[in-house]
Amino acid sequence: MDSAKLDLQGRRTLITGAGSGIGRALALELASRHGALALVGRRLEPLAETAALVADRGGAAHTITADLTADGEPERVVAQAVALLGGLDVLINNAGNVRAAPLEDIDVADIQAMINLNLVAPILATRAALPYLRAAGAQHGHAALIGIASASGLVGTPYYATYAATKAGLTRFDEALRRELYGSGVHVATVYPGPVDTPMMATTKAGEDLGYGLRPVDQVVAEIVSGIEARQIDVNTQIPERRAMEELNARDPLAVDAAIGAKLAELRAAVSTHRSI
Repeated sequence: MDSAKLDLQGRRTLITGAGSGIGRALALELASRHGALALVGRRLEPLAETAALVADRGGAAHTITADLTADGEPERVVAQAVALLGGLDVLINNAGNVRAAPLEDIDVADIQAMINLNLVAPILATRAALPYLRAAGAQHGHAALIGIASASGLVGTPYYATYAATKAGLTRFDEALRRELYGSGVHVATVYPGPVDTPMMATTKAGEDLGYGLRPVDQVVAEIVSGIEARQIDVNTQIPERRAMEELNARDPLAVDAAIGAKLAELRAAVSTHRSI
């Protein structure tokens, strides 16, 4: 069962952060596989736009507006999705936010917002979804739990300390759950995008010269879905240069310190406007 391709055709899927960016593009990929989707986000209008695009692609979608950082909301969202879809085959923990700057310049409220949305919310949503994912895994062996982490979860870069901590936390959470769910028919995968051309990146001034060139979202998401279908446990969509930095960081982290340190002031000026909260 585990060695076979993961079949995403017609799956009942809950996607958080589905109003734009990677979440919307994932919804469209699954719609082309005739998925039944529960789309979660803070605002109804972008969710409704995603739902209409899903219908055009051959899928079916329900919208659920929620602030996943509010008490009880991850559990409510899962319960509502299960009621709408009649069960749950796939959970995609995609919603996230970012604030980049020197740590002492970031408001405590923004630090807490990143921790709550990027880490606490997916933990609680997964906890609520597990009985349904286990049931689907036992039934057909093609259930899945997907965490959308970040390249920052693999290599810590300056001015993204809290964001990196949340994404590294999601990485280890997924790894631990994968081992808890061994043999259950629930595939667990973590995704590591580098910079992607989405609204989340609209406020940064860092470009390709600083290692923040943006990849097209549709291209990245096609790779993500292909990796999930191949039952990869780590889906890394970074460009070769960023993968090379990841490999160097594993061998010689002080060399990465020196390389980044040479552009530290320039990097600080470029990323300190980056905020999606």
